Amino acid sequence: MKQMFLALLFLSLGFAACKKEKDPPAPPAPLSFKAVLSGANEVPANTSTATGEANAKFDQQTKVLTVTITYTGLSAALTAWHVHKAAAGSNGSVVFNFGTPQPSGFVYTSAALTTDQETDLTSGLYYVNLHTSNFGGGEIRGQLIKQ
Repeated sequence: MKQMFLALLFLSLGFAACKKEKDPPAPPAPLSFKAVLSGANEVPANTSTATGEANAKFDQQTKVLTVTITYTGLSAALTAWHVHKAAAGSNGSVVFNFGTPQPSGFVYTSAALTTDQETDLTSGLYYVNLHTSNFGGGEIRGQLIKQ
């Protein structure tokens, strides 16, 4: 009986020594967002034939938002571009200014978003708006939608 007890004890200790510690949880995957930019999405809608797209990634660990903007066919030179806060069909204030207008293919990287900004983004309350001298209120616009 004593030998069986010792054998079981050694087996238990062996299994305990071989037992791996749990791996730390994997970091959350970045969230993806997309906006299709058009004059029809402006408020009020306009007749621009320009088109564009904004593809965004939100890093849930660093809280940084990276947006790549492509566009074509603007009626005039780009004068301003931003991310605004408002639901589709409404106009809102600027949240992120992309700075000096750049050629299509521009990549914007934000500072870390606040908790409120993260909530607004994931709730679909952000839109990308490109302004030109012909369309001061915005030539093309699109809501950032979680993919």
